[in-house]
Amino acid sequence: MKTFCLFALTWLLSLPSQAETILRVGTWLPPTNPQNSEVWATWSQWVEEATEGRVKVKLEYGLGHPKSLFSMVEDGVIDAAFSVNGYLPGRFRLDIMAELPGLSNNAEAASVALWRTHQKYFADQGEFDGLELLGLFVHGPGQIYSRKPIQSLADLRGMKMRIGGGVMGTIAERLECTAVQAPAPKVYEMMQQGVVDGVFLPLLEQKYLRLNEVTSHIVTIPGGFYASSFSFFANPEFMENLEPRDREAIRRVSGEKLSALAGRAWANADQTGYEAARASGVQITELTETDPMTVEIRSLLADMEDQWVKQIADTGVDAKAALAYFKAQKTELLTATNP
Repeated sequence: MKTFCLFALTWLLSLPSQAETILRVGTWLPPTNPQNSEVWATWSQWVEEATEGRVKVKLEYGLGHPKSLFSMVEDGVIDAAFSVNGYLPGRFRLDIMAELPGLSNNAEAASVALWRTHQKYFADQGEFDGLELLGLFVHGPGQIYSRKPIQSLADLRGMKMRIGGGVMGTIAERLECTAVQAPAPKVYEMMQQGVVDGVFLPLLEQKYLRLNEVTSHIVTIPGGFYASSFSFFANPEFMENLEPRDREAIRRVSGEKLSALAGRAWANADQTGYEAARASGVQITELTETDPMTVEIRSLLADMEDQWVKQIADTGVDAKAALAYFKAQKTELLTATNP
């Protein structure tokens, strides 16, 4: 009996004083992508430290199309995730403002500016009802990858171009491309099999989706053709069921802090992608602002900001003020970083 009591006491003392809560996060990109290897890895550490180990993050892979993650989190299938806002264009109309051409010359500054703009102008519009918004970010400048040279806009006409969500569809239409919608993880196979002739993506995916293996040419313009906007979100019931101190701890390491982390990680990875493309012999055409092709592209896309303002007129949001605030915040952040 004494032996049993001693064993039971030892076992009880070995247990943690409180059961750990596992925060299951859905991701649709490969483990090596900076979103998983840097952003989620760092945030997971922040969460564990902020909650003194009471909450730990576990990544869940292979959950299907990224657009399904919104409903999976709402339904409690997983506790949190990130996805592309443009995959649900009927629901998310406001934050795609940050996707407009030429606005993402610095992904970290643009991500922080987007978070601040959302909090000031968009938060009360209900687009994230059923979710708790934890952060917003954009990737670096989206450029064009192709299997054949693009020396003029004539070369783009009729090209089968993979697009994601958001403004890419409009851009493809303006450039007279044939749009083929698909999530980024499908692009390698589509390029390899000739399903598409080219894609819109930031440079990092030359390495992390191994697209340097199926790309022959890249065309870049200053600030990019676009930048996809993403959101981090959690199930409100999961958050509510946490101890108040843990709920607030997670919020403290999210928001603007998480948005900046993501924008910075994706921006830094673009250089890695650029180097991978060069090393593989991919031909990169880096257009300047004064190149005739850039001027022509700018002309074709020039009214997209005004178009966005008109598209959200029914929301009651002062769209012009929101756009001006976003640009001013981004400029202020860049000036502070590079005085």
